[in-house]
Amino acid sequence: MSKAFHLQPLLDLSQLRLDEATRQLGQLIAGEQEASKQFALLVQYREEYQERFLAAAANGLGPDAWRNYQHFLGRLDQAIDQAKRMVDASKQRTAAGQRNWLDKRGRLKAFDTLAQRHQQRASYAEARSEQKLGDEHAALRFRANREDETIE
Repeated sequence: MSKAFHLQPLLDLSQLRLDEATRQLGQLIAGEQEASKQFALLVQYREEYQERFLAAAANGLGPDAWRNYQHFLGRLDQAIDQAKRMVDASKQRTAAGQRNWLDKRGRLKAFDTLAQRHQQRASYAEARSEQKLGDEHAALRFRANREDETIE
């Protein structure tokens, strides 16, 4: 029986950490997509509202209506700026999550490589042991056959 891989607990832990990093990265990507979607919706809504304002202005607007449109467009611009900052921050978090995932994957690959090498060495040692036993058995049979021939 081959000797157990003594770093197996670290290999298992690395796999768990990679799984967790993968889950976190998925959440970060989903969050980034959601932030980008909200940003795009705000930009689209602002463009539509700007068109309504221009159409209303072409038909004539009173000072209060003008001020209301301008105020609301200003609020939309603020919301767009905030949404843009959220998208940028989300992209940074996603990039950090990707780096973390790559780090965890690299560690797992390193332990996996060590485990494979351990298994190869164990298989080689087992094959040599089996070969040695086979050779010894063959030598015993050969000796036994020679002794039988000399007795006759």
